[in-house]
Amino acid sequence: MSNDKDFLGKGLRFPVSINLNGGVSTSQYEENVRQSLFVILGTAPGERINRPQFGCQIHDLMFAPNNDLTAARAEVYCEEAIYKFEPRIQKVSCRAFPNKDEPNRLDIRIEYVIAGKNDQKRNLVFPFYLKPEDETEPAENGISASATVVNNA
Repeated sequence: MSNDKDFLGKGLRFPVSINLNGGVSTSQYEENVRQSLFVILGTAPGERINRPQFGCQIHDLMFAPNNDLTAARAEVYCEEAIYKFEPRIQKVSCRAFPNKDEPNRLDIRIEYVIAGKNDQKRNLVFPFYLKPEDETEPAENGISASATVVNNA
């Protein structure tokens, strides 16, 4: 008789690690789904050779300012990627907000329901790091005040 969780599957643990027997660690069921979300969100489109469409466009925001517009785009990109690449998930809700302790970090709170699990909500927080803003402003001529001058004379 099959287990009612079999449709959730089994696979390699993410990140890949070695188990106590010297083999590759695996995950199964709900934990496998959760790890799949990290793989989807952590992969930029074009990174996978045989699946160039796979991944999340959130990586396009790496050099964006950490503001409400960037957070809104991150929410949309994450929801789109999850719906597109994780069929075991339904009812996804993403909320992004700047991290108070790290100014270049955007925390994305993802609430989701696993298909066929009677609306039991699960959640995870995906930390996304933006490029830190330079502390020096460029001068009027475009040269930063901290730039070094090299004399080749």
